[in-house]
Amino acid sequence: MKRTSGIKSPADRARPGPRRAGARALFAILVLLAVASASVAAAHDGPGPLGVNGPLGVTGPLGVTGPLGVTGPLGVTGVTSKTPQSARVGALFGADKAGDLTGNHFCTASVVHSPHRNLVVTAAHCLSGDSDLVFVPGYRDGQAPYGVWTVKRRFLPNDWSAHQDEDSDMAFAVIAPQDGKGVEDVVGANRLVTGASTGVSAVTVTGYPDSREVPISCTNRPQAHSGTQQRIDCPEFTGGTSGSPWINHDQEVVGVLGGHEQGGSTADTSYSVVLGTAAAELYKDASADP
Repeated sequence: MKRTSGIKSPADRARPGPRRAGARALFAILVLLAVASASVAAAHDGPGPLGVNGPLGVTGPLGVTGPLGVTGPLGVTGVTSKTPQSARVGALFGADKAGDLTGNHFCTASVVHSPHRNLVVTAAHCLSGDSDLVFVPGYRDGQAPYGVWTVKRRFLPNDWSAHQDEDSDMAFAVIAPQDGKGVEDVVGANRLVTGASTGVSAVTVTGYPDSREVPISCTNRPQAHSGTQQRIDCPEFTGGTSGSPWINHDQEVVGVLGGHEQGGSTADTSYSVVLGTAAAELYKDASADP
């Protein structure tokens, strides 16, 4: 399914497919298994950089395999803690919803460091179209604690613009300044890293499902899906989470939720393009924009 929100988005994207019926049951069973195996449930790499805690205090991937089709470790998803790190992740809205935020976010984006301190990264399919957009860092419950920021310019890969190549499903948006400050001056930024090997360390994925007005996070170790795509097993990442950053323990963005099947066909497995040379070139172009 497309991980954009079920809301009719400004980019005129189709609604995502319904969440698989067995997903909630699977998640409930996994929580029970977590209680029984709490002594081995913590991630080897420790809690994620955004302070996520699972519903039972489990902070890392559960080593669950077995009869329900779970083929590898499944992370535990919980509401993201309010921290300086989590403030760098926000939601995208149509500009016409800037005064009525509740229930109207459709994608996720995050601030990445740039010379002009004005750049966010997201999925390319979140920026397709020509409707005006705004970015709200740290969005929660209809509130914009760090302001509502206008998307000034978009940078999408040529292969995405030409034929929506899933291996090019990441993009940048230049954010207009406010009172002489860039968005990075207000909330800080994570560093975008290209060329990193998949699965070297655990990452924390943070995004805004369309069914919630707060962000969720999950920490797990990604795996290679192909030479150009990576995947991570984390439950509850439904529509609206497209563009969610994958952040390692050095506060580096090493993935962006999107890519294969525009994010994945189920809520429990998500994808990202492998950030390589094309991503580095696109970043170079976008970061040069004042």
